[in-house]
Amino acid sequence: MTLKTRLRYLGQRILFFLAILGPGLITASADNDASGIATYSMAGSVYGYGFLWVLVWITLGEVVVQEMAARMGAVTGKGLTDLIRERYGVRPTFFVVIGLLLANFGTATAQFAGIAAASELLGVSRYIVVPLAAVGLWFLVLRGSYHRVEKVLLALCLYAVGYIISAFIARPPWKEVLYHAVVPDFRLERHYILALMATVGTTITPWGCAYLQASVADKGVRMEEYRYTRLDVMFGAATGNVVSAFVIICTAATLYVAGIHVETAEQAAMALAPLAGQGAKYLFSFGLLGASLLAASVLPLASTYATCEAFGWERGIDRTAAEAPMFYRLYTGQIVLGTLIVLIPGIPLFPLMWLSQVANAALLPVVLYLMLRLANDIELMKQWRNGRFTNIFATILAILVSIATLSLFVGS
Repeated sequence: MTLKTRLRYLGQRILFFLAILGPGLITASADNDASGIATYSMAGSVYGYGFLWVLVWITLGEVVVQEMAARMGAVTGKGLTDLIRERYGVRPTFFVVIGLLLANFGTATAQFAGIAAASELLGVSRYIVVPLAAVGLWFLVLRGSYHRVEKVLLALCLYAVGYIISAFIARPPWKEVLYHAVVPDFRLERHYILALMATVGTTITPWGCAYLQASVADKGVRMEEYRYTRLDVMFGAATGNVVSAFVIICTAATLYVAGIHVETAEQAAMALAPLAGQGAKYLFSFGLLGASLLAASVLPLASTYATCEAFGWERGIDRTAAEAPMFYRLYTGQIVLGTLIVLIPGIPLFPLMWLSQVANAALLPVVLYLMLRLANDIELMKQWRNGRFTNIFATILAILVSIATLSLFVGS
């Protein structure tokens, strides 16, 4: 085989791989939203590189959980809350949907706060950028086909480049980074456990499971082609958490070393300027803007999918307003409400953002329990039900998150 032939073959494989990317990468990238970046910035500034080992294990957990959701979407052609309603009735479905809506409310609003913060860091008023962004997101999702929306959301995933470059500008000690990624540094402190839960809550999310399964079903993925979706899920989880690691590395190499603790992503961006230069500040700000735009599209979609499935309403981006009126109304309402809240002068959003991540982590064991029952249902999943490793790992994850949640209440 000649060099030219090899290069052509390699190019074809790369194009094929890019063509299969979709729900998995979008879901994992949307996890690194404004709240997530705030959480990682806080972790890096307070605990340095000591939080990197958490991301290694969370990556494995995210792959296991998201693959389970994607497989159920491909096998059944239905979303998560749709299956919960069919199998277990209205009460469990109502509980899950209410939990998702409450947890997502703060997180979705945080995305518009992220857009506002990033725009003002870049020198543009929030009263101009936030309404324009809201109209653009509304028009994109409710006036486009699924495949067109997917392409735009995949393009928004490129925000990650800003954080990667920022971390290299900070020049961290890479040997120390590698050491903390491998060696656990767990602390029995209430604030540490709260930060740990917020990290889990912003990475392995109930809304992410609901959105991924619904989008796989909406995309019409069949089991004959599911191996490509599995690859998309694995690549997305790995890529998303590598970006999360770079946010921690960037803030640990600059803010932690200087003894500066931050609570928000915009505070991190401002603090970076005197330590790593204006370039790092603007890259961090561009990353925040891209991440917030992506998550502001996906999070309301996740809530809308889950609610429509729970009540048996028609849903889907490819459907018209006449075919799925509640789908359109719910999505529009969330966009409008999130925009209006962010435009209120002086409203404190950080507590809402932080607690929404903890709420996600507290809801996760319930969602995992129901997912495990569904994914092991022989009648429902047939030969594609869970394997032993998936069951063991997901069960251990649910138990650990439950213990952490209980420890917070006891500590309070």
